[in-house]
Amino acid sequence: MHKPNITLACVVHCQGKFLFVEEWDNGVLTLNQPAGHLEKDESLLAGMQRELWEETGIEHAQIERLVKIYQWSAPRSKTDFLRFTFALELDDCCAVTPHDSDITQALWLTLAQFQDYIRQPGQGARSPLVLESIHDYLQAKTVPIDILKVFE
Repeated sequence: MHKPNITLACVVHCQGKFLFVEEWDNGVLTLNQPAGHLEKDESLLAGMQRELWEETGIEHAQIERLVKIYQWSAPRSKTDFLRFTFALELDDCCAVTPHDSDITQALWLTLAQFQDYIRQPGQGARSPLVLESIHDYLQAKTVPIDILKVFE
């Protein structure tokens, strides 16, 4: 039986800017949304809250929307992913403090600034899902979080 990796990501938006985390991926400095893998015995929302805190220091944020569920096969690793991408809208662009040692920094960027960043030599986006998620968010392609139901 095939079991794809389940990942969680969050488009964090505030006053026209998006929050990205910068990390190294195969020798390339990349930007991603705060994201990571679902852990055993963890709900999707609990996992997203944990990843958000680990990668940005943001705690107790009220995630209310699901942007989309993406299925993607990474061409280099041939790894299949199911990526649950959430949305978080903040009133203020808060200071961020990554707790994950893989994160070099967190950046608040406009879409144009993000696109400039990924065009630079030696830099890029972690995957095509990063930009796709932003476009879907901006097109208001989200659904209420109560579409998810956890059975205990």
